[in-house]
Amino acid sequence: MTESRVSIIEANKSRKMATMWHQQVFALDAKYNTLRANRLPTLGMLYIRRRNQLLREKPSRDPEISARYLKLRSELLRRRYGERQQEQSSVGSHTISEDLSEGKLKHHLVQRRSTAENFAFAGVHHVFDQHKSAVTMLKFANNDRSKLCCASLDGTLSICEVIGALPKVIALLEGHSGGVTAFDWSTSNDLIVSSSLDTTIRLWRICADAEPVCLRVVNDQQRAEVLCCNFIPANNNLIVAGNSQGLIQILNVSTGIYMRGGSCKIGGKILSLACEGSGGSVIWAGNDRGVIVSFRLEPGVGRLTKLQRVQETGGMITSLSWRSWLSKDSPWAALLVSSACNAVLLYRVADNHGSLYFWRKYPIKHRHYPLRSTFCPQMGACLIATGSEDGAVHLLDSAREGKAARINRLLGHATPALALAFNYDESLLASADHDGQIILWRNHQRHL
Repeated sequence: MTESRVSIIEANKSRKMATMWHQQVFALDAKYNTLRANRLPTLGMLYIRRRNQLLREKPSRDPEISARYLKLRSELLRRRYGERQQEQSSVGSHTISEDLSEGKLKHHLVQRRSTAENFAFAGVHHVFDQHKSAVTMLKFANNDRSKLCCASLDGTLSICEVIGALPKVIALLEGHSGGVTAFDWSTSNDLIVSSSLDTTIRLWRICADAEPVCLRVVNDQQRAEVLCCNFIPANNNLIVAGNSQGLIQILNVSTGIYMRGGSCKIGGKILSLACEGSGGSVIWAGNDRGVIVSFRLEPGVGRLTKLQRVQETGGMITSLSWRSWLSKDSPWAALLVSSACNAVLLYRVADNHGSLYFWRKYPIKHRHYPLRSTFCPQMGACLIATGSEDGAVHLLDSAREGKAARINRLLGHATPALALAFNYDESLLASADHDGQIILWRNHQRHL
């Protein structure tokens, strides 16, 4: 048997073992998921996140390590939820049937509850006003309900604790000499990368027990204003940034060196970026000419290859958001686009080349300002939130079209609502405007 034949057989065997291990872990989590979700509904969403995380990870080739992991996880879940499970199994059949009936009834009521009720953002939880100019971006830390970062054209970033007896600003990141245009959290939330009109990119270290520290300052290759930036999900040593000269560039923030072959020019001003977050390597960039271009990134070497070009949006692309799938009825990846053509556009991602097919369009007042839109983080329903130049925050249901898609409209900003962000369990929605005011909206269907 040839060496190539042996390697193919071993590879197939390894894939089968990985699939079996994934299925064993999913089955173990599913066994306890009902108990966890009954105590705290948001854990149902965490279970889905856990599934996605496992699918991105490479399982160990050592069967002993995999078996040990399963045994340890099973013991931890049994200790946390096992007593209640035993109590249920020891009760008579009449009690069990009543519990099941009650559970089915609750599930039925939840299913019948409208999307508008599930996303009842109405009351104001808190208002921040620490920034003196427009807030360009908001983002909660990954899997963190309370830690919110804000970027402003006043040249600073602020980090807020928004849940607790008294929401407050806990850190101020100062150093940029021009307005901060964008930022991103690293996967572990210990780093923040920011871009600025001062032509630099900064890397900040964030610690719970120490003041934030600027670790690195890197000048743009063309000494141009840097308008957007993102960590690469598959490799947080790399970031992608876009500047006012139409250059998209890959930077190794650990070394401060731009990657060879990692730059590509598309023209105009690059205002927005989105990265495929499921372990893939597709990047989309949008500019002020209404053009969206997709790229292939080789995460190991930082090389960029131009793939597809979409030129039909009709206005500058101020925001791009990627989602792995929309809903059970629409099980495909999607790209949400804020375009200054008085609309929010929804595209279907058709293939692994980042090809986009227009799907839906929602009218929003948007012509002059860099507005942002975002998907809701949970996978149960595909809600879209967007700012608008009339000062309102609009909540849209992507399962519907036209005016029927608008399920809520939050009024509180006196100037254009530019930026917004959900925390991971959707108990809070943060929005910010052109004057620097930040409003935290509370979802009364979720517990803080």
